[in-house]
Amino acid sequence: MEVVSTSLLIGVGLAMDCLAVSFAAGAHQRTSRIKAAAILALFFGGFQCGMTLLGWVLGTGFAEIVNTYDNLVAAALLFIIGGKMTYEGFSDRKEESPDIFNILAIITLSIATSIDALAVGIGFAFLEIIPLIPSFIIGIISAVFSVAGIYTGGKVGHLLGKKVDILGGFILILIGLKVFFQL
Repeated sequence: MEVVSTSLLIGVGLAMDCLAVSFAAGAHQRTSRIKAAAILALFFGGFQCGMTLLGWVLGTGFAEIVNTYDNLVAAALLFIIGGKMTYEGFSDRKEESPDIFNILAIITLSIATSIDALAVGIGFAFLEIIPLIPSFIIGIISAVFSVAGIYTGGKVGHLLGKKVDILGGFILILIGLKVFFQL
């Protein structure tokens, strides 16, 4: 039972980046929020679960190498996407929101938001914890938080209009800074 309660707490902590990114995505989503919520829940939850398992596998032999570069990769991905969204938000030549629902952006954001789950999986390996149940709990919590972010962001997006792209970009950049300074 302790593994479940600990996994719930870890899951909430790891899901915060998913919540923030989903909020930014939902804020400028102009089409079906149901589809957007389902896509981000599937990808963010799936990547959180998968990266926890991958971290556990890597933790058995490559922990030092992975820990050296994981935050740099996540920060760079968040800076690039956040910078692009911010630039497009300020740009006058563009009338529609940036498409962060293309497959490349979704995968990039999924990787960036799940790097911490990789580190948790490595920790599980060192603690000799079998990560199957914890990784599914982490994935489910991230999926639920992603849905909440899409819907909450959607409510705010209608109020802010085009400025929401700038807000979303800044949110991603701030998360990138947080990740970068965890080095």
